[in-house]
Amino acid sequence: MFRFASPLFLLLLFVVCLGIFLRRKKKNTDTGTIKVSSLKDLDTLSPSFMVMVSKFLPGLKILSLILLIFALARPQFGDKKINVTTQGVNIILAIDLSESMRALDFKKDNEIITRLDAVKIVVKDFIMKREGDRIGMVVFGSNAFTQLPLTRDYNTIAFILDRLKIGAAGPRTAIGDAIGISLKRLQDIESKSNIIILLTDGKSNSGELSWQDAAKIAAQKKVKIYTIGVGTKGEAPFLVDGLFGKQYVYQKVDVDMDALKTIAGQTRAGFFEAGDLKGLGQIYEMINNLEKTKVDVEKWVEYKELYPGFLETGLIFFLMYIVLMNTRFLRVP
Repeated sequence: MFRFASPLFLLLLFVVCLGIFLRRKKKNTDTGTIKVSSLKDLDTLSPSFMVMVSKFLPGLKILSLILLIFALARPQFGDKKINVTTQGVNIILAIDLSESMRALDFKKDNEIITRLDAVKIVVKDFIMKREGDRIGMVVFGSNAFTQLPLTRDYNTIAFILDRLKIGAAGPRTAIGDAIGISLKRLQDIESKSNIIILLTDGKSNSGELSWQDAAKIAAQKKVKIYTIGVGTKGEAPFLVDGLFGKQYVYQKVDVDMDALKTIAGQTRAGFFEAGDLKGLGQIYEMINNLEKTKVDVEKWVEYKELYPGFLETGLIFFLMYIVLMNTRFLRVP
């Protein structure tokens, strides 16, 4: 946010404009003459460099005055700060990073992208729409681990999200462990409402905790788990290395929709299927609207003073004008 702390000083700009107008009017009405033999040959002479520089001196003075007036008005640039006085909602984003997330069955602006790239686009938009809630991130593949604990620093969450890589947690899918780690993170900070948004495109085939036991624990703790099955059904295209370079290969992707429905049902949340980018966005928008809490938020702006730059530049230009007008371009009456 940009503002002037003392905007009344900007009225001095009208004084400067009035002075320029009156000076030009006086110059145009000046009838002073001088008699010379002839001036016709002077038109053929090229002005020297210093003569051309002298034409810019009045503009230098005006510019310096404008900068000094801006300095008096105290320009400031501010950052919006938020102080949350209530607990809000605790949200854990559990994101699948298994190898199947490389499937190229999503499109953005007619460009084919991976499932993970589509998830990043939609989840980032979801994060930035929340206000006052704590959001954490758990990623899973063959293993599950905390990528980011609960925080209200949404810019940091978006930064971490952009840097997620497929296969970072292993090639398989440990849905039970992902729920277990998410529940642990939700215990870190108490809240009236705790939810997990579990997104996967596979079937639980790894980990120490079964998804059935994890769902029962979540239900006992009254934690809602919204589940999202992402990707098209059946076979999906993958870009792989072949004998003749990169080539597309269709592979079967098995999503356990029944398990996701059961998890969502036991925790009194919702199950969704997302086959394209638009549908995925609508799902997160729906969750965003469902999981709202009344939060008392105090906003203020922390401003940084910008006037020193205007003041220094204005003084330098004015000093240059004074020095030049009293040395090289000194006029004798």
